[in-house]
Amino acid sequence: MIKFLDLQKINLAYQQEIEERILTTFRSGWYLLGNEVKNFEENLVKYIGAKHAIGVANGLDALRLILRAYIELGIMQKGDEVIVPANTYIASVLAISDNGLIPVLVEPDQKNFNIDISKIEEKITSRTKAIMIVHLYGQVVYSEELKNLAEKHKLKIIEDNAQAIGGEWEGIKAGNLGDAAGFSFYPGKNLGALGDAGAITTNDDDLAKAMRALANYGSNQKYINIYQGLNSRLDEIQAAVLDVKLKYIDTENTRRREIAEKYISKIKNPNIILPQLPINGNEHVWHLFVIRIQDREKLQNYLAENGVQTLIHYPIPPHKQEAYQEMNGLIFPITEKIHNEVLSLPISPVMTDEDVEMVIGFINNYNE
Repeated sequence: MIKFLDLQKINLAYQQEIEERILTTFRSGWYLLGNEVKNFEENLVKYIGAKHAIGVANGLDALRLILRAYIELGIMQKGDEVIVPANTYIASVLAISDNGLIPVLVEPDQKNFNIDISKIEEKITSRTKAIMIVHLYGQVVYSEELKNLAEKHKLKIIEDNAQAIGGEWEGIKAGNLGDAAGFSFYPGKNLGALGDAGAITTNDDDLAKAMRALANYGSNQKYINIYQGLNSRLDEIQAAVLDVKLKYIDTENTRRREIAEKYISKIKNPNIILPQLPINGNEHVWHLFVIRIQDREKLQNYLAENGVQTLIHYPIPPHKQEAYQEMNGLIFPITEKIHNEVLSLPISPVMTDEDVEMVIGFINNYNE
């Protein structure tokens, strides 16, 4: 069986270092807001290039806290609009609506699955306060056009960087392209914890101070609460694990790129639409390798019969979810087509060349 993602094998590569750090944390007797979180935040700042990093409980909270802080600082207010890709995981949209803001969906570019920057301006109104870009599947989305558009309309750019740590645009790391960025360290991410974990990066001092307080019950000083905050803190054990694995993220991402390049150069089945290699200065990290095919269930079953595990990211777009019944009548044909056709192939740093060649061979031999 070629697993879609062999988390056990990925983490066992760093077993000794991880176990030593966990044991040190255990013996310290300090399990929240201690040295491990501080060390990880400092190393994340160095890696991303941003001024501030705040460890939080998970990726959704990271996005929630960014928007909540903007509200507390008076930069946004409930009822304001945030532009967000229609083709994304629901967490991007949840963070917006959870803060009483209005998600305004924009269709993706079919070539890269990310928000179509050329379609953003037509959705901007007097209530628009931000553009949330999502580096979906680890494919970085950014351009001078986007930057100029945000400056022209005085909009914040918020990065949903849950899937693209290590990605770059013209040498600048994803997570340092916009005004603030939310990270997820869910175990299956390129940088994965051993449970839920997340972080926020920004260069804005006031925003960072507000977010750090909001994540800690609205408090920067014990028992003094300046906001009606949340409890969303990165714990010491997860921070220790992430700090170990952060050292190896570039090596792992390089292997992902190698696999993606092999898939793109060697898969020749005419029924399959492949993703594209990055252009315009963007460097992807291939959190997922997503192909498109009309009858994906048939291909998925065929691959499963041949011992290749695949997944669907994601079968139902946010605007068709029961949670957003008010959006169910909206029509986004490109998004809906993508969600009906996508299939994620195995891609991970522990895949062997033999594994990759087997996947390629099965797909090239597949007939609808």
